[in-house]
Amino acid sequence: MITKIITAALLIFVPFAGKCQQDTVGGYKLIWADEFNSNGPPNQDNWGFESGFVRNNEDQWYQEQNAVCRGGKLVIEAQRVHLPNPGYVPNSTNWKQKRQFIDYTSSSINTRNKHSFQYGRFVMRARITTDAGLWPAFWTLGIEKPWPSNGEIDIMEYYRNKLLANIACGTEVPYKAKWYSNAKPLNTFKTNWSKKFHTWRMDWDKTSISLYVDDLLLNRVDLKDLVNQDGTQFNPFMQPHYILLNLAIGGDNGGDPSVTKFPKRFEVDYVRVYQKEQNPGEY
Repeated sequence: MITKIITAALLIFVPFAGKCQQDTVGGYKLIWADEFNSNGPPNQDNWGFESGFVRNNEDQWYQEQNAVCRGGKLVIEAQRVHLPNPGYVPNSTNWKQKRQFIDYTSSSINTRNKHSFQYGRFVMRARITTDAGLWPAFWTLGIEKPWPSNGEIDIMEYYRNKLLANIACGTEVPYKAKWYSNAKPLNTFKTNWSKKFHTWRMDWDKTSISLYVDDLLLNRVDLKDLVNQDGTQFNPFMQPHYILLNLAIGGDNGGDPSVTKFPKRFEVDYVRVYQKEQNPGEY
């Protein structure tokens, strides 16, 4: 349930090393950003790629060439194709192997083993496409333990006519998550909402995680409630997380993409991470 509206902090922009250093009245300091200002592939110092069929029975084959920076934005493009699946195994029961063909391609990039952060303000400005079957996301995963015991934060997730803000931790059943989820129907936004750029934000400290779109609070969960329910007493949100950006298609949640005209794009203006200037790991 949507609980309240938070007034945006005053932003001050200061040119720095060819980028934009952004301080806020909340005492945050920019510590990392990708403004996507260089044309070509995403900066390999910041981003790695997922490849092939990856998760959630999704329809897309992830590949590097579907993510490109141009005009100051990262563009992740989903395409309809008809290609042989190089991992096809006749009569296999494995969902990745039993598909004879690749019907869609897209891209998924992440900062794993390159940049990870514990606590802070995470911000993305982007435009998402909301046609049937599309499943874009801006999210984080913890660096230790298998999913979901590593912790997942979906700062932005969209599918089936709703915008979601989710947090998940582990349970006593391997690979089964406990979800803290809130969804906002797309029809509660203004007309043509998806044709414009919007700003998603996470404020994460040692007490809570709060998720926003355009300063509207979508979800807030206290960290004390996010300890893995497997007897370990491990809290996956008291460890560094890395960032992921992807455009999925279909699968367990995305819906049916068959009536959607392709290509479709997830356009990202920037991703920025801020932390408090004093003792960033302690606030």
